[in-house]
Amino acid sequence: MRVSAAAPVPAPAPSGRLEPVVTDCPSCQQCDRVRSKDRRVKIPRPLGQGPSAFIPVKEILQKDLEDAERQIFIEAFVSTGRVDNVTMVMGMHSQYLESFWKTQYYLLQMDGPLPYHYRHYIAVMAAARHQCSYLVSLHINEFLQVGGNPDWLNGLNFVPQKMRTLNEINKILAHRPWLITKEHIENLLKTGESSWSLAELIHAVVLLTHYHSLASFVLGCGIRPELDQDGGYTFGPPSPQSCDSDSASNSGSEEAVNGNASRDGLQELEVLIEKMKLLQEGRQDEEASQEEMATRFEREKRESLLVAPADDNESLSPTNLSCFVEDADFGYKDFSRRGEQTPPTFRAQDYSWEDHGYSLINRLYPEVGQLLDEKFQVVYNLTYNTMAMHCDVDTSMLRRAIWNYIHCVFGIRYDDYDYGEVNQLLERSLKIYIKTVACYPEKTTKRMYVGFWRHFRHSEKVHINLLLLEARMQAALLYALRAITRYMT
Repeated sequence: MRVSAAAPVPAPAPSGRLEPVVTDCPSCQQCDRVRSKDRRVKIPRPLGQGPSAFIPVKEILQKDLEDAERQIFIEAFVSTGRVDNVTMVMGMHSQYLESFWKTQYYLLQMDGPLPYHYRHYIAVMAAARHQCSYLVSLHINEFLQVGGNPDWLNGLNFVPQKMRTLNEINKILAHRPWLITKEHIENLLKTGESSWSLAELIHAVVLLTHYHSLASFVLGCGIRPELDQDGGYTFGPPSPQSCDSDSASNSGSEEAVNGNASRDGLQELEVLIEKMKLLQEGRQDEEASQEEMATRFEREKRESLLVAPADDNESLSPTNLSCFVEDADFGYKDFSRRGEQTPPTFRAQDYSWEDHGYSLINRLYPEVGQLLDEKFQVVYNLTYNTMAMHCDVDTSMLRRAIWNYIHCVFGIRYDDYDYGEVNQLLERSLKIYIKTVACYPEKTTKRMYVGFWRHFRHSEKVHINLLLLEARMQAALLYALRAITRYMT
């Protein structure tokens, strides 16, 4: 669905027939010729078709929308003056989009501890850690619209010291959240002109984790720049070669969506469904001991060391965002590394979102805890009881395996979960994709996206990315909130 300003309606002529009205419609070839010939104005054209470079446009722009789906797009348009590409792709799961939109709107536009220009600059800092120029560009514009100082856009050397002090936890939360300690929190809250209040810090931490994770979604789904963003348009004519390339690259995906996937792909699907049934039956027969469960977690954590993307020429080219990033070489490193002393495993039972994180945020930043909790629950429980062309399938086991694997690569363990299920249910290509998007999303490529679940719908792959977004955000929040709790006690 496209939401755009209404086109002028032709007025009846005295003869009773409709006379054409000259408009500035960028898709009108006559207007293009008039403007370029008489006014000599260059006409911007989209560089690609649709909101995503990975997903065929017809899979996103559905004609038949439910009233609730249509309403959320209208609200987005009224609020921001556009329905951006992120909203279009998330709109494939309207129930989640509504929850996401409410949370983001509250963080950015409702009353809160932080000034509005601070909020958007923090979004810029967070997105820049992953070279996500889409989000950086979006929030630079928002920063200026709410009265932000243009000098700040020259880089971190031009912002107040208070904002610069946020850089340390920004890079840690973006890449290695397990390293955050109560000393980091203490340094930010110390007295002085550059100190943060506890309420301000909670707001900042939620924004940082929100935009680190949203960068994962943007890059994991191949979200294209908006038409008015750098990289979103060209003044040259459409390239027949690129159009043919788009069509060719989409044909395989469309074939899979229509149920015409290769024999191997179909076999993989049947094997996955059979494994889910066997695991469900096995749960009822016998349960592994706590010692065995712990061993399986450690094994999965070690094996995740071997899951890494190959160097690929398709990966995101370096962006000119270095002015918003300090210590650019600081990136993700595996939680568990051979030959090194690793941090202790974060046991979810010792500090959980439900029992600890939720209440701390709600106490210091009212309503946000509830909004985040709703968002986590919506995406975790989201299901249409389908897998590719199969209906009436219970996918809860698969969704939990994906969520817990994401937490596993961030060093978080659930004592009541059998991590043997992860190896049974998640193929290697899916693990590579998950770890890349969660840990270093700037390395995501279309080849990775196409390479896993070749027989599944694109909406199911988007659901994977929503699980990635929320599981990653919750993992980083748990580390940050635990450090804040330790500081407070």
